[in-house]
Amino acid sequence: MSDIATDQYDTLHARFRWHVPAHFNIADVCCTRWADDPARIALYCEDEDGNTAQTSYAQLHGQAGRLSNLLGQLDATRGDRIAIILPQRAESAIAHIACYQSALVAMPMSILFGPDALEYRLQDSAAVVAIVDAAALPALLEIRARCPALRHIVAVECANECANGAVIDWHAALAGSAPQFLPIETRAEDPAILIYTSGTTGSPKGALLPQRALIGNLTGFVASQNWFPQPDDVFWSPADWAWTGGLMDALLPTLYFGKPIVGYRGRFSAQTAFRLLEQYAVTNTFLFPTALKMMMKAEPVPRRHLKLRAIMSAGEAVGDAVFHWGRTALGVSINEMFGQTEMNYIVGNSADKWPAKPGSMGRPYPGHRVAVIDENGKQLRHGEIGEVALHRLDRHGAADPIFFLGYWNNERATSEKFTGDWCRTGDLASMDDDGYLWYQGRADDMFKAAGYRIGPSEIENCLLKHPAVANAAVVPKPDRERGNVVKAFVLLAPGLELDDVAKAALTAELQAHVKGKLAPYEYPKEIEFVDSLPMTTTGKLQRRILRLLEEERAKS
Repeated sequence: MSDIATDQYDTLHARFRWHVPAHFNIADVCCTRWADDPARIALYCEDEDGNTAQTSYAQLHGQAGRLSNLLGQLDATRGDRIAIILPQRAESAIAHIACYQSALVAMPMSILFGPDALEYRLQDSAAVVAIVDAAALPALLEIRARCPALRHIVAVECANECANGAVIDWHAALAGSAPQFLPIETRAEDPAILIYTSGTTGSPKGALLPQRALIGNLTGFVASQNWFPQPDDVFWSPADWAWTGGLMDALLPTLYFGKPIVGYRGRFSAQTAFRLLEQYAVTNTFLFPTALKMMMKAEPVPRRHLKLRAIMSAGEAVGDAVFHWGRTALGVSINEMFGQTEMNYIVGNSADKWPAKPGSMGRPYPGHRVAVIDENGKQLRHGEIGEVALHRLDRHGAADPIFFLGYWNNERATSEKFTGDWCRTGDLASMDDDGYLWYQGRADDMFKAAGYRIGPSEIENCLLKHPAVANAAVVPKPDRERGNVVKAFVLLAPGLELDDVAKAALTAELQAHVKGKLAPYEYPKEIEFVDSLPMTTTGKLQRRILRLLEEERAKS
């Protein structure tokens, strides 16, 4: 456990200044400058079958050069979008570096996307090349004819498709391409990454990130990872590199500091997580609260030789149950972080530099001016619940480099994201007298029951403290008399199977459990036991799906 007695926050925040050069390229700082050392490892990769490989920065640089030359031969030019539909494997990192140094826009997409999700993003972005492996290739081929801008598919594993000429074989094409490539100069403001947000309403929106966005992420990354890097640091996170959490919170900042990152291609499990942490001597990690809950339930007291010195978590509130488990079982104070694709890594904790408050989102990281505002953009007093927002300028009046450039082909949505110079997050919180933010859920997750304002995360955290609960989601259930009542969907702990009588008894037990710890109006009037909970690909609870389910049930 690395908590310290002194609080250095005010000094760090006051002294920090942004230094953003006019010309900046992610590939240069994340790969090229480290490539002269042939022994410096960039990636340790492993798949579910136990196959392992490692890639040095020199190899990453050479392979990225080959791919950049190939993309040039495929007539991809500055600003073109390149779809990267790959899991955590070396080819994914190579594709990103190649795009950045070629002034192309990397567009990562999850291998879990089905044909419709792929088609929408490829059509909307007009991507000209897609780089894919076997996991997503069938879905991509299914919709290829409906994506007229997509000229080429480069496949890492293609078998018959490569043989019949339907796609370009990655290995053969790169083998015939030169490793030397002269990078294209880019400005810090030039577009680099296009990531489509999952969104709570409407179609996904493409958030266009500039090269400088990586600089804006670094203060939060360094702080949340307890002053990364240290000499022997190794990073691992199950967060998909196709999403902001995996790309901007794990892969790119680790490479920026010239350290190795572990890439695992396979399904997440608590057992696999503990094995990877031990086998690769991982010191730093980013784990979603859902992952931490699974690990806590699987091994309340891990008997392993772990070298962890920092854990960052984001996506949902960690809650004090998981926080205390991290301290007592892992010896690490979990640093919660908050951000979103449009402006990532803006709030969080750093146990080495300022005290963590269990359950808090933390404080604004150095370089970011964050406030809780009302619907008119007015800053609220401490203790009041409002929307978390980030100002375009830091406390010294300098432009914050973390901001996205805008939504792809959607000026209206970009404009609606801002109220004056405040960029709204859509997430609710309150700020205490010490400047710590306390998460209250998404704006559309809050609801009223019998006149009381209900935030689901607090109730979910309370339920999680019960040994029979692996995870929980709280939503409103429509009620004629009270407007809504509190309903909880509960996922039972692994191995726990109950008949109807036992479920009824556990329901009463859980209700009494919440009643005894929270306000009387917060306990779930109804509990439904389920085999799974709807989650996004980034590990966030999709309460909206359960909320709509209850609304439909109420109509029938």
